[in-house]
Formats: sequence, structure tokens, C-alpha cells
Amino acid sequence: MSQATIADETLRSMGKLCIEHDPDVFRSVLDRIGDKWSLLLIGILEEGPQRFTGLLRMTPGISRRMLTNTLRALERDGLVTRTIFAEVPPRVEYRVTELGRTLSEPVLRLAMWAADNQATIIANRFGFDEKAMGPNSDLDETIVIGSPSVTRVPLK
Repeated sequence: MSQATIADETLRSMGKLCIEHDPDVFRSVLDRIGDKWSLLLIGILEEGPQRFTGLLRMTPGISRRMLTNTLRALERDGLVTRTIFAEVPPRVEYRVTELGRTLSEPVLRLAMWAADNQATIIANRFGFDEKAMGPNSDLDETIVIGSPSVTRVPLK
């Protein structure tokens, strides 16, 4: 079977999944697992239960408010549980659920794809941007693509 045929079948099956199920719920689930923080938090929680402050420390760039909102949404979807311990001061722990754990394999495959194709995607972006700027534009930096990292180097 050709790559085009496989791609066509995949697109049709994705569209079919969306149509056969409640489209609003389907899109909201994809939004949840595709947002900036959810998969990172689930990945952290797969290592074991964490308290709020531990998650805050382990997730650079997330605000307290965003962490609260994301954990609440993950709990609502059944991907994370929140346990309150009757202690003084109160202790709260978050754990990934079995449903949340089922995301690991497909997400890891997606992450590996992203890592494997990072240099190509950056080269494509650079080519697109260069083409969009036109032949007479004065680019002030270029991209050096190499393993294991991508570096921006000033042209000056």
C-alpha cells in the first residue's frame, strides 16, 4: 500500500472517529491532551504521587493558577486523582489514574517522532520563513542544524 493511500485512510478514519462520537467531547479530549501542560504533568505523576508544590517545582514556567486549573481539568477527565489527607496541616497528593497511564505509549511514540524529526521541521520552518521574507531580505541570523541540538547563529 502506498504512503498516499495510508495517509488517506488515516485521515478518513480520524474524521470518522470524530463524526461517530460526540464531536464536542472528542475535540475537548484532544484539546486536553494536546495542551501545553497536561501531558507533562501526567508524565511527572507516572513516576509517583506528588504534592502541589512538588509539581510546581518540577514544571518550570507554569504558574500556580495554571497548575491548579490543569490539575482540576485532568481530575475532571479522570486522568488524575486528588487525595486529601486529614492531617494538620492538610496534605494533598495527586496521582495518575489507570486511564491516565494509557496515554503513555501513544504520547511516547509522538514524542519520539517529534525528537526524530526536529531538525527537519526546523529546516522547513527556516526555508519557509526565508522564502516568505523574499530574496532581498536581510536575515539577521541563520540556523545550524546538528545532532543533538539546533543552534541559532548571528550572521553578523
